[in-house]
Amino acid sequence: MGAHPPNRFIRQHKAAFGLVLGLACMGFAWLGTVSNSTPVLEEQVNPPVALSPPAEPVPAALPETVAFGVKRLPASTLSQGQSVVVTVTAPDNKVPASLTLGKRSARFFKQDTPHTWQAVVGLSVDEATGPTALAVTQGDGSVLHRETVTLTKTSFGRQNINVSSKTGGLQPIPGELEAIGQLKTTLTPVRYWSMPFESPTPDCQNSPFGTRRYHNGTYTGDYHKGVDLRSPAGRPIKAIAGGKVQIATLKYRLHGGTVGLDHGQGFTSIYIHMSKVLVKPGDLVKKGQVIGHVGSSGFATGPHLHWGLYANGVPVNPNQLIAYHRC
Repeated sequence: MGAHPPNRFIRQHKAAFGLVLGLACMGFAWLGTVSNSTPVLEEQVNPPVALSPPAEPVPAALPETVAFGVKRLPASTLSQGQSVVVTVTAPDNKVPASLTLGKRSARFFKQDTPHTWQAVVGLSVDEATGPTALAVTQGDGSVLHRETVTLTKTSFGRQNINVSSKTGGLQPIPGELEAIGQLKTTLTPVRYWSMPFESPTPDCQNSPFGTRRYHNGTYTGDYHKGVDLRSPAGRPIKAIAGGKVQIATLKYRLHGGTVGLDHGQGFTSIYIHMSKVLVKPGDLVKKGQVIGHVGSSGFATGPHLHWGLYANGVPVNPNQLIAYHRC
């Protein structure tokens, strides 16, 4: 240890120490702070620290901060015969009104999720392939989003059906084709459907979508606009998704027993050749609800279920949404 400091230095040192301790005690009393621990006092005097009030809370999400984004199903390559669902997330001052995909167009509908709109468009089996423009526009025509997507060709098969003179001579009753056409193009704002869709019967498909149709070896110039399932007579038929019954009849001569469902916001479906219909027009049905039984009524060569899916009036491939295997 070194020599002891002079007495005058000790007195000055003690005076300064006492002043710091007194100020510290006054500060604790002013702040109303109670501490059970013994404070550690240092010999140097530190400048006082200013206390600032907490910052104002920032809202977790403001409409102005919602990012504009576009998602589509399918997210990868688009093909002939597909349905395309485009979902847009945008602030309230940028409301998407219409979707264009090549020569196709569709209307956007507001969803339950905040700042979200959705549109459904169908691509035909003969849709032009190659680079295609996709655009999202507002009501005034201003473009919110634009991109180029590629549409690829889909290979559809061919099928020959032996038609007897009895079935070949069937003609629709008055108003039958008109009612079917109206169902296909129905566009209502209420959305009843949700993914995934459910198969109407658990059976395999013996005639897939898009098959070029031949009758007795002669090409009809038409193609299969739905899926034929090898379902036995009497098999319960279920709704593929929630919807509102638009057609429910056993009187059609060409389609036979028929149920048509409006799933809302662009999707509709049809079930034909039924032996029994268990719903009536205007009924609301849930996904998986039994709507009738399989039969062979109308233009049919035997018991089976033909069902079709339409996106904004265009027949689309159910195999895109429901996995089927060939019989």
